[in-house]
Order: sequence, then structure tokens, then C-alpha cells
Amino acid sequence: MNPAAHAGEIYIVDDDAAVRDTLSSVFMRAGYEVACFADGAALVAAARSATPLCIILDVYIPGKTGLDILKQLNAQDYPVPIFIMSGQGDIAMAVDAIKHGALDFIEKPFRGSNVLARIEAALEARARRDQNARQSEQPRFYFPGREPLSRREQDVLAQIVNGASNKEAGRRLGISPRTIEVHRANLMEKIGARNAADLIRIALSEGRAH
Repeated sequence: MNPAAHAGEIYIVDDDAAVRDTLSSVFMRAGYEVACFADGAALVAAARSATPLCIILDVYIPGKTGLDILKQLNAQDYPVPIFIMSGQGDIAMAVDAIKHGALDFIEKPFRGSNVLARIEAALEARARRDQNARQSEQPRFYFPGREPLSRREQDVLAQIVNGASNKEAGRRLGISPRTIEVHRANLMEKIGARNAADLIRIALSEGRAH
């Protein structure tokens, strides 16, 4: 990816200076601008006054949790990807964060090069999605009487209906296959599907707007 094609900064939020320094070095070497924050209040103030390229947000930060910050930013509608960082013991919270609008989660400990690759994949997928949206209207799914699907759930359901595997859907959307599984489970719960095949059947028979 050519970072110069994307104006803006990557926001990194972690109270651990070593984590901030490591990620800053990785992204700056790759040509990105970076802004670091040690707490959520500073991030929220910055994110409301300027739009970054993406946000990398630790689950546990002083004051409020990453989940609290997602709610404050209204992450479901926030215009850029938000990644949650979590230790292995915080996976349940990371899954909850995805339900509240985080694009994906990054497990600690991590390799800086892997984080860079994940972020660039997400930015590329977002650019493709925006271009496709301008060129042709993506089918949207509506299920009367049921909880509305989020924008990301709409994207994941479209991939599932088109026959994409978790790995392929993740590649197209710039998120991990594990996160695709989380969205699929949420979709099945919202729509009332017993399994993946039932999910596709209901989506095709009841859910696509014409």
C-alpha cells in the first residue's frame, strides 16, 4: 500500500509506553504518521476533532475501558476502522467489542509486522468497498420484526450468501476469519437461524430488499 495515498494519522491508544513505542516505530518506518495516546479521554477528544486513518485501541486503559470508548465514539457508525488490542485472557471482551463496532481484534503479544499487515489489509478492503459502493449498490438485507443488522453485519452476510469461506470473507473485508465467525454467530442469533445453511436460506427468502 502507498501510505501517501491516505491522508491522516494512525491513532495508537495504550497505557504501556513500550507498546506505543513499538507500534509507532513499525508504522513510521512504513511511512505512516502516528499519534499516540495513553488514555481514552485524550483519544476521544482527538477522534472527535479529526478523522484518523484507523484507531488501535487497548481493552484496558486508565479511566474507561476500550469498550466504553467504542460506545462513546459510536463505533458502529464511526467512519474509520477501530482495532481492539487484548491479551489472551480478554478474548470475551474483544468479542464484545466487535459487537459494539470494533472492526477486529489483535491479540497480545503480537509481532509489529503482523499488526502492520492487518491494518493495511483493513485499509485496502475499506478502499475497495467504498469504490464498489460508488459503482454499484450493494444488496442490503432487512428482516421485519427483527433487530436491524449493522453495516458490518450486512457486509459479512453478503459474503456468506455469495458462498465465501470465513477465510475468503475475511480477506475481502480486511478482518480475521475468527472475527467473521463472531459476526456469523451474531447474525444467526439476530435472524433466528439454526446453522449456516439456514442463515443463507432465510437471507435469500426473507431478507433481501428489492
